[in-house]
Amino acid sequence: MNGRGQAAENLAAHYLAEQGVEIVARNWRCRFGEIDLIGRDGDTLVFVEVRQRGSGRYGDAAASITAAKQARLIATAQCYLATLSRLPPCRFDAVLLDGAAPPRWLRHIIES
Repeated sequence: MNGRGQAAENLAAHYLAEQGVEIVARNWRCRFGEIDLIGRDGDTLVFVEVRQRGSGRYGDAAASITAAKQARLIATAQCYLATLSRLPPCRFDAVLLDGAAPPRWLRHIIES
């Protein structure tokens, strides 16, 4: 991961912690892909995709989460869940950063 990507994930982790989400794993990988952040929001396990776009030339950060990317995230989350002894309630979130430099526009999308 490049420095810019790491900085975006750090910013997202900090933001989520401020919202009460405890980060339990970063960059969790399996054969299907990687999940940027995994957290706990109360009893709910949260799988977080962090996306950053410096300019809107090719769409905003949300536009970069394609159907194929979503399928890889689901498969990767299923791998993670297989490592647990008990299945908790789960959700997928996206933390989206648009803009090349501070102040960035940060959006948090929560999906159940």
